[in-house]
Amino acid sequence: MLFAKLLPREGNFFEMFNQHAERIVEAARAFSQLVANYNDPHLRDKYAQDVDNAERAADRVTHEVNRAIHKTFITPIDREQIHALINTMDDVADLIQDSAETMALYDVRHMTEEITRLTELSLKCCERLRDAVKLLDMITEPAVAEAALKTCEEIDRLESDADRVMRSAMSKLFREEPDVREVLKLKAIYELLETITDRCEDVANCIEGIILENS
Repeated sequence: MLFAKLLPREGNFFEMFNQHAERIVEAARAFSQLVANYNDPHLRDKYAQDVDNAERAADRVTHEVNRAIHKTFITPIDREQIHALINTMDDVADLIQDSAETMALYDVRHMTEEITRLTELSLKCCERLRDAVKLLDMITEPAVAEAALKTCEEIDRLESDADRVMRSAMSKLFREEPDVREVLKLKAIYELLETITDRCEDVANCIEGIILENS
């Protein structure tokens, strides 16, 4: 009993979730600006660096959460839920960085309407993700739990929109692009951007599970 009393009972997990979600939105906004200013090499490099900075900051929060899981005696929600949530959130930040890096590595020369649209949907998903995460520490209140679930439903709808844009983009790409190298480049970019929304949906599913088990 004495040993148990000496151990920390609750880490600041919800605060760390919020910090990570903010870094995700920072990365998504920087990537959106990278796409919008892609024809300006100086701004492109600046926003790519901003994406990297946000992703590294998100990584630090992830490591902090995973350390806290092992050091905290009693966690506010199930340890497996904490682990799944923070690591799935970190996947989102990683994918945004991967998208920026892939554009540079593949020497993509121009942005398409489909890249712009998928980027917009990814940013909206990340913003809704942040909104849902902010509500987690109050989900014992029925109205808050309901609001969080509705936000998760919005993420699901945005992911479905991204699926439709992706299918249309692939169809157009294979029908209209004569350069095989461009087909391969753009196909990879489209898939990465659509995967960002997929992973946001995975985060939403984690949040829904937390709500249903803890509200």
